[in-house]
Amino acid sequence: MKKIVRITTVPLSLEKLLENQLRFMNGHYEVIAVSSEGARLRKFGAKEGVRTFEVGLTRKITPLQDLKAVWQLYRFLKKEKPFMVHSHTPKAGIVGMLAAKLAGVPNRLHTVAGLPLLETAGIKRTILTAVEKLTYSCATKVYPNSKGLRQIILQEKFCSESKLKVIGEGSSNGIDTEYFSRKSLSQSDAEQLKSQLSITQEDFVFVFVGRIVGDKGINELIAAFDKISAESKKVKLLLVGPYEDDLDPLSETTVKRINENKNCISVGYQQDVRLFLAISHCLVFPSYREGFPNVVMQAGAMELPGIVTDINGCNEIITHEKNGLIVPVKSSEALYLAMQRILSEKDLYLRLQQHAREAITSRFEQKVIWEALLAEYQKLEHVS
Repeated sequence: MKKIVRITTVPLSLEKLLENQLRFMNGHYEVIAVSSEGARLRKFGAKEGVRTFEVGLTRKITPLQDLKAVWQLYRFLKKEKPFMVHSHTPKAGIVGMLAAKLAGVPNRLHTVAGLPLLETAGIKRTILTAVEKLTYSCATKVYPNSKGLRQIILQEKFCSESKLKVIGEGSSNGIDTEYFSRKSLSQSDAEQLKSQLSITQEDFVFVFVGRIVGDKGINELIAAFDKISAESKKVKLLLVGPYEDDLDPLSETTVKRINENKNCISVGYQQDVRLFLAISHCLVFPSYREGFPNVVMQAGAMELPGIVTDINGCNEIITHEKNGLIVPVKSSEALYLAMQRILSEKDLYLRLQQHAREAITSRFEQKVIWEALLAEYQKLEHVS
């Protein structure tokens, strides 16, 4: 059986971006998962039934540590001789593709699920652009996980069009629409959670799921919600996700507003977000940049309309006024007006809600994405 290596910077990305996909692929290839944080990586490997290998990767700019990681991975690949290395996330991309090229791995695939460099400037932008171009030059195939991202890569001239392909309709892993469904949950568990969070039957709940950082539009979201909650006492905002103060802190004003607004409920990182989606009425996801955001698909599968920004990925999942609303990026006023529409226009809300799940099940079913990726792998077997 041919070996394939799947690599991400941290195991959290394996868990969240590729859940159950490696187990599926392991039925066709010998899969090895490579990442940092050995203990967590081994736990993931045991759950998915795949081998693991730890490499010292970081999410920050750490050139010396990165060179060490390239050497570590190069030696491992020379020993294992895989048929393919497939990387995800920016740091794993440069380390994985460079090491794989040096080790002579014939198929070097990199999935692009977002471009952090789009929100940077100056010397940092120059460095990140150079790294991105080097990653793509070492790869034999590059898979943007949305059509919009493919266009950005071409506009930025990161690589030739012949290297690029979007798998299926987009997304790195699709959605398990049986798992993300209201039928998979108990009503009593949902009621218990509402009680714990002091959410009443009369409350309308907006929810955000993701990292609580500036790049996700949290500063704008909190500014918009502050206005909404001043006008209506029966509205709540649920923030589900971890803060990352070292990488992308929120403004002091935003932190103060979150702490002082009793209708803003922050619950931190949650392994399973389904119950939090089940007790909510509408997703608000005002991110500045994405690849193909899982949470927008997850919320849709749980019958929630979405208010999203007009960026690639988001505007491919949400169709304006069909299964959600699309607003300009970085505009708290536009967010406020969209949230106000959801609250005041009952017919609009019900129409969006009715279309929310079908918009996901018809295009982003997980097994369809897996089969499309497997077909891509098998095609490479005949070429190499």
